[in-house]
Amino acid sequence: MTPYQLNERARELRELLARYSYDYHVLDQPAVEDAVYDSLFGELKKIEAEHPELITPDSPTQRVGNELLGGFKKVTHSSRMLSLNDVFDRNEVEAWVTRMDKLLPGRRHEYFADIKMDGLACALVYQDGVLTRAVTRGDSFVGEDVTANVRTIKNVPLRLRHEKQYEQFLSGRTEIRGEIVMLKKDFDSLNARRRVIGEPEFANPRNLAAGTIRQLNPKLVAERPLHFRAYDLLRDDPTDIPTNMFAYEAITALGLNRNLEASVFTTVSDVMKFVDTWDKKRNDLPFNTDGLVVKVNDRQQFAQLGVVGKQPRGAVAYKYAAEQATTIVKDIVISIGRTGAATPVAVFNPVVVAGTTVQHASLHNADEIARLDVRIGDTVIIFKAGDIIPQVESVVTELRPKTAEKIDYEQLLHAQYPELEFERSGKDVVYRVKGVTGPILLKRALQHFASKGALDIDTLGEKNVVALVDAGLVKDLADIYTLTKQQLLQLDRFAEISAQKLISAIANKRQPLLERFIFGLGIRHVGAQTAVDLAKKFESINKIKTASIDDFLAIDGIGAVVAESLVAWFADPDNELLLDKFNALNVVSVYEKKSGKLANQFFVITGSLESMSRDEAADKIRALGGTFQTSVAKDTTYLVAGGKVGSSKLKKAESYGVSVINEAQFLNILR
Repeated sequence: MTPYQLNERARELRELLARYSYDYHVLDQPAVEDAVYDSLFGELKKIEAEHPELITPDSPTQRVGNELLGGFKKVTHSSRMLSLNDVFDRNEVEAWVTRMDKLLPGRRHEYFADIKMDGLACALVYQDGVLTRAVTRGDSFVGEDVTANVRTIKNVPLRLRHEKQYEQFLSGRTEIRGEIVMLKKDFDSLNARRRVIGEPEFANPRNLAAGTIRQLNPKLVAERPLHFRAYDLLRDDPTDIPTNMFAYEAITALGLNRNLEASVFTTVSDVMKFVDTWDKKRNDLPFNTDGLVVKVNDRQQFAQLGVVGKQPRGAVAYKYAAEQATTIVKDIVISIGRTGAATPVAVFNPVVVAGTTVQHASLHNADEIARLDVRIGDTVIIFKAGDIIPQVESVVTELRPKTAEKIDYEQLLHAQYPELEFERSGKDVVYRVKGVTGPILLKRALQHFASKGALDIDTLGEKNVVALVDAGLVKDLADIYTLTKQQLLQLDRFAEISAQKLISAIANKRQPLLERFIFGLGIRHVGAQTAVDLAKKFESINKIKTASIDDFLAIDGIGAVVAESLVAWFADPDNELLLDKFNALNVVSVYEKKSGKLANQFFVITGSLESMSRDEAADKIRALGGTFQTSVAKDTTYLVAGGKVGSSKLKKAESYGVSVINEAQFLNILR
């Protein structure tokens, strides 16, 4: 080729590669396979290597420069890179609008809203369409020149794309501001590779992006998949950009990525719908975000509103509820699941994470406790990414109390379950109850759930329970509500009448009394009376689920052992799924506020009664609004003394001045 032909070929290759890069990075519509791009890139690289005089600053071969000596130069921004005031709810958004209305009375506002990116703010300066400088935010007045590193970011055009409607931006100085981010998928892939080669994982995408851009070696930066997403366009003549939406449309036309979700609204209500939509969908975004930016769309109005301190009056940052928070571990309790697995749960001071209050989190197993080295008294970081179950991310060891002791998991198991033996076999990370399988535990649990003291499901006795579990028709307590007559008729134990009878009996208990439902769940240390006390205090299973250990301890008769057991049960992920399943099957426990002639009267029964069992007596007391107690206390009204009475309760009753009555007197009270 002649020098002219080589020059033309190089120019054509640069333009074509720039177009392919725009299709790939901005439109997300690759026009050719990667191999085609790489081949053309290789040809251009070869031409330039043989003819260095043909290299231009906007050539894609010039993205990676030499290592910087002496660090980064300081650069003063053309205009300050402002920060925004934070708002957290609709009332604060409306207050912001009211303040603007006072400054611009009678002016109609359009609101421009975009998703806020969690990255490193950076300004790209183009002179006559060619990238000449990239500057970090710095202190908002002065940043650092990171041009050599930013040139390695593949979706940053080295020359702005030409489009007739926006060709004014190819003359003079054009500044495009945005965020340098690492996309979540790239971050995960990078960490996966580091795990394979045994290198420590990076903490989060934002810190990695910021740290990468400040590397002195552009070749290292080029190895990491960074992206630039623009959010603003600046010109010496402000009238070149009438609105923020115009700026975004121009940004796309000029060849840069920006958030396509950005929209313009005319009312605060529509803005809040946008806010709520992305609060629910933000985890589907390719990058991390903690909220939205809402601005006045009209750039002239924005300028007229001015700046207070370093925050413009014409824009706010709407912040979503934080997905991380710190709290202090008060205790570590262990829950025994339906398969016999022992799951440790961290109980901590209530803290708001991702908009909800949480006070416990699963620690999964002994290995996880060891990995985190979490101890009672530790300050921990709690996260709830994606609105999932809260988890402990790490320990703030700098705040660890000197008295905090390392957790000995086997000792903890023995302390909380002294009557049980546990084993951990092979590579299993979980300790399980020794000698007991999941089906055995399920059979016991289901028999208890259906027993007279619990839901009292007629015909669901031991033999039928065994048959249902062994046949695989029931894998948890809630599964009984999915049974059909056709399924039962496949089993040897059931005929037409018996099958229908069981189905009807189960259906009749879709709205069990709350106290019976609580008792039926089989929560360790929670007997019938404790279940009554819990029902009376909280009146719904949902309120019990969210109660703290201190809430439980405030109930008379509930001590530390029972409170810890309750917290552990409701924190166990398997139990959370079980309760959700009950709800999905329309099994809803009902609280009936007791009223009757025995209201505010408290009964204890000692010895045996001739006319009824103790459980039947307790039910009759509760049915009349009274309270059945298991031991004599200061507030006990009557001690019912049956046959073979122990002396200890009689002495205690005498010391408290409690009335002691016989069975005949008791029956008279019940009439």
